[in-house]
Amino acid sequence: MGFQVFLDIAVVALRFMLPLYAVVIVYQCFASMRRHRRPEKPLVTLEIKNTLQQIPVLFWENSIGRSKGSDICVEDPTVSRDHCVLLRRQEGWMISDIGSKGGTYVNGKRARGRTQVLIDDEITVGSTTFVLKRGDEFQDRIRPSWFFSKASNKGSLQPYKLMLLISFFHLFMAVEASFTNEVQDFTPFVIFGVLEAIVWTFFFVSTFAFKRINFELEALACFMTGIGALILYRKEPRMSYVQLIAAVIGIVLFCVIVKIIENPDRVDSWRMAIMIGAVGLLAINLIFGTVQNGAQNWIQIGPVSVQPSEFVKVAYIFVGAAALDKLQTKRNFFEFIVFSAICVGALALMGDFGTALIFFVTFLLIAFMRSGDFKTVLLALVAVVFAGTIVLKFKSYVLNRFAAWGHVWEYSDNLAYQQARVLTYTASGGLSGVGIGNGYMKYIFASESDIIFGMLSEEMGVIVSFALVLAIVMLAFYARAITTRSRSTFYSISACCAAGLMVVQTSLNVFGATDILPLTGVTFPFISAGGSSMIACWGLLAFIKAADERTYAARRLSKHQEDR
Repeated sequence: MGFQVFLDIAVVALRFMLPLYAVVIVYQCFASMRRHRRPEKPLVTLEIKNTLQQIPVLFWENSIGRSKGSDICVEDPTVSRDHCVLLRRQEGWMISDIGSKGGTYVNGKRARGRTQVLIDDEITVGSTTFVLKRGDEFQDRIRPSWFFSKASNKGSLQPYKLMLLISFFHLFMAVEASFTNEVQDFTPFVIFGVLEAIVWTFFFVSTFAFKRINFELEALACFMTGIGALILYRKEPRMSYVQLIAAVIGIVLFCVIVKIIENPDRVDSWRMAIMIGAVGLLAINLIFGTVQNGAQNWIQIGPVSVQPSEFVKVAYIFVGAAALDKLQTKRNFFEFIVFSAICVGALALMGDFGTALIFFVTFLLIAFMRSGDFKTVLLALVAVVFAGTIVLKFKSYVLNRFAAWGHVWEYSDNLAYQQARVLTYTASGGLSGVGIGNGYMKYIFASESDIIFGMLSEEMGVIVSFALVLAIVMLAFYARAITTRSRSTFYSISACCAAGLMVVQTSLNVFGATDILPLTGVTFPFISAGGSSMIACWGLLAFIKAADERTYAARRLSKHQEDR
């Protein structure tokens, strides 16, 4: 009897401790990322010939032109608005003309394709001539990105310590899940054991085989994956095992993508094949897909159901991003617009309007990052408003969601039944939750996927829920901050848009479940049940990982040592 009382006290203590523990882990992940400062010196400088004026070259890819949006703006009427691109590759610095009227010259010879530029070489655009100089000759200090500007000088938390923090959090979740019910069930410890075997194997492979020197992003994803797997166990044990299997596949995909895009120029050769494969997946879905909850977005393969649109998210980022000199071509952008129209149109035909909206917002992000043109974004918005009006006219079940939007208590027993329960049970969970498995939200339809925010808030408390939402939002800020250090615009665009996609998806899931937005039926990244979604989330995370220059640092250092 005394032991049972002690156990009950311990479980209650865990229930109040876990929310604060979750906040600490999320903080440590991003604090470790922020402690990586930007160098104070530019990579190289461009000195205007016969003057003392020097222009710092801060990025691996730099647009040169008369346009004010160029990285290096040249106030010369003989220079085209978008004239050329100065870029750095393993072979050294290159200059690439992008269809300028007057051409680009290196030491008096016209550049054809990518032309190598050495230190002290002259680059002529229009009537302006630059001399490439070393970066250490530039005297001014370079202001770091705001994300890193107030970073602490103390060292980052070592990756294995961060992983230990996360493992203990998962262990405490397993303890709570095992002892918060009248009948004690020790099987959550099996889920915990399998989970830890997966994440620690990944950690050791990443650290020793791939020689990665940073693990914060992966640790954050492992943290969220574990929370999802353990909280879903009390809903349906099979879901937990599916999540873990999908996580393994997702981690493998993560590693493959990071390896494939190690060379940004390699992506261009894969671009068309990936585009055709993505369109093929959507076509198969349209032909053979089965309808679930009003959307024809599932393919049944024996006992396994697959959602192809989740994999197309990864392909969409591949196709939308490109190296800067490739990005400037009209053909490249036209192909992307056509591909976007096919994706959004196919999803609309399937009735998967939530995913279609995610793709559309991602299109706006990519289009703006590629062109910086608000007119393109405005035109796309007008088109989607027109298309949305047609959808609401002919798709009654979508209109029903809008009818209930903002009137949750009026329709609490029919159209807004799910949202009403989310709000009710979230309030009953309070700050620390009622305990894993003790809630009632798990009995509501789609509580494991589209409205999992409600189950998470009820059982673990709103502090944990908001900490996980904040983690996704911070990914977008982090992705934006590291773009100034990325080796290619491919990394910059793909990282920002992958993070932006996850933010939009999380917003639709959370705001739809709480009646701030209409319920669209999308998943919470890494948390919601769904193998396809889990795999896709790990794939998207790979783009953010690749954008961090530390990802390939060990390999570049090794190559430099060999060259010496």
